[in-house]
Amino acid sequence: MESLRPEGSGGVATEPRPAAPTARPSRRLPGLDGLRALAVLAVIAFHLDPRWLPGGFLGVDVFFVISGFLITTLLLRERAETGSVDLRAFWTRRARRLLPALLLVVPSAVLLARLTESDLLVGIGRQVLGALTFTSNWLEVGAGTDYFASTSPTLLANLWSLAVEEQFYLLWPLALLLLVRVVRRPEARAGAALALALGSSLLMALRLDPEHPTRVYYGTDTHATGLMVGAALALALAAPHRAWTRTAFWERHRRAVGAVALVVLGSLLVLADERSPVTFRGGILLASVATAALVLVVVERPGRLRALLDLPAARWVGSRSYGLYLWHWPVVLVVGQDLPVAPGGLDYVLTRGWALLVTVAAADLSYRFVETPVRRLGFGGALAAGARRLRRAGTRRARVAIGVLVTASVATAVVLVTAPERTATEELIEANEAALARQAAATATPTPSATPTPSAGAATKPAKASTTRASWTMPAGSEIDAFGDSMLVGAKQAMEYYFPKIRLDARSNRRWSEAPALVKRRGDGLRRAVVLAFGTNFGTDARAIDRTLDAVGPDRMVVVLTVHGRYARAETDNDQLRAAVAGRANVVVADWDAALADTSGMLQSDGIHPSIKGAHLYSATVRSALAALSERRTGTPVRLEPIPLP
Repeated sequence: MESLRPEGSGGVATEPRPAAPTARPSRRLPGLDGLRALAVLAVIAFHLDPRWLPGGFLGVDVFFVISGFLITTLLLRERAETGSVDLRAFWTRRARRLLPALLLVVPSAVLLARLTESDLLVGIGRQVLGALTFTSNWLEVGAGTDYFASTSPTLLANLWSLAVEEQFYLLWPLALLLLVRVVRRPEARAGAALALALGSSLLMALRLDPEHPTRVYYGTDTHATGLMVGAALALALAAPHRAWTRTAFWERHRRAVGAVALVVLGSLLVLADERSPVTFRGGILLASVATAALVLVVVERPGRLRALLDLPAARWVGSRSYGLYLWHWPVVLVVGQDLPVAPGGLDYVLTRGWALLVTVAAADLSYRFVETPVRRLGFGGALAAGARRLRRAGTRRARVAIGVLVTASVATAVVLVTAPERTATEELIEANEAALARQAAATATPTPSATPTPSAGAATKPAKASTTRASWTMPAGSEIDAFGDSMLVGAKQAMEYYFPKIRLDARSNRRWSEAPALVKRRGDGLRRAVVLAFGTNFGTDARAIDRTLDAVGPDRMVVVLTVHGRYARAETDNDQLRAAVAGRANVVVADWDAALADTSGMLQSDGIHPSIKGAHLYSATVRSALAALSERRTGTPVRLEPIPLP
């Protein structure tokens, strides 16, 4: 996300006033660097581990408000001072600000990903095209990408917001000039911008598909709320009353407004849920309004909040927030592949700290040696300055530098051409699903219990205790039915190795709401032990769990697995799962999430599905849970013989 210290954006536009002949007004608004620092740190915390700051993704909307405010202020100020706006110069400044760091990050991320895990390069051609044309958001929408899905990380996913901002920079100056020409009253202009913000928020609410929110989150039309709220604030401040800050009410309550806005925004960052419809049906608008209130308090006059946000450390982070935003996500993914430690211990925290350190170093170097020279000298001037340095460095060093640049360019092109079309995880799951389908077809028999007919009521009713003799001894594989989603698909070979002749019914993208029908379809043929593994994609559904366990009945052994993932709802989902099965004497929880704590190499590149090694841990976790349930019900300890890895 752009840090936006735009040239000429330092003051709030009002009616033209005589300028002091010996002094140029400051181009910087104190305190906004601090707000940018808070925004980028929130986003980074969310991407390091969503459980650390579940609503951290709203930091993007803080950036949007600041961007909308500063860009509108810049345009209004230029028009007030010169009577017009030089659009070509405006867009040139934006290009100088955005392109240098972007052109460094994209090939660097591509090459680093190739050196660590080629799965990260799936779809990279589309991503690079979107990055260079500022259309990432729409290209990813067209590709069906899910921004909130941890199961399919996208190397350049964070560039969607840069695309939204650049589209705003392209369209808003034209719209603003038309608005200023057509609408004479400053209040009406601000009202028009606010109406656009509310319209975008309403469109997001109406078009939201709660199970696939990426369309409304990525869409420029549905996610322009923050940008337009910021623009409305700039237009209001351009009015003679300066957004009504010259009133007695503001004098009395400005500190309270700032405090309330800070509490609201902070609460949203901590409590917002990426999968909750409330986030998209008012939550983003509320975060934008709270940010606008903070901006108003900070820029309107000096105060404690401004002083706090203008501390040197905050200014340092804020000035580099664009680079920090660009670098952090590719670095998090690459470090995660290079040091694949599951959450739950000190080693994991250290890997996250290393990712943060690399991000800060890369952003600082980019700011010093790439972004600042181009912003000050322009593209041509920066290239000329670089050429002069090479000449002074000597022929050998110049040749080395040019050779490195050419080699990196060629290598990047080769990587883009040879990038895989699918991840190894996707290929494994597809192959396992096909094998499961063949097994199901080979063993299918048209029995009354397996094929429902009008007279075969048992096939659609919960299993009865009278049809299955309760047994709590450790079951063999031939006595176990397992139902689940892609996690169970990925662990197919290991589950069959640990439990020979187990019957697996698993498919990708299943959810808990499908489980009751899957169990009922077995009828009286349901085996005496049942493994249930759902919730990876769509979370816990307590009512569906109750219906599933009722269908299984109280006389069968049941193992329910927890979910694992670096997404904010994982911990909540597992808590809800435990609550849903509490009080059922025949049910035990197999804590897959806890089993992974601080382990390494147990997961595929997506950080969700088990690797070959992890699939054995997954199966062993199920085995231990069955043993614990058997011991609990019989009072007889179960001795589990070690199973050698194949």
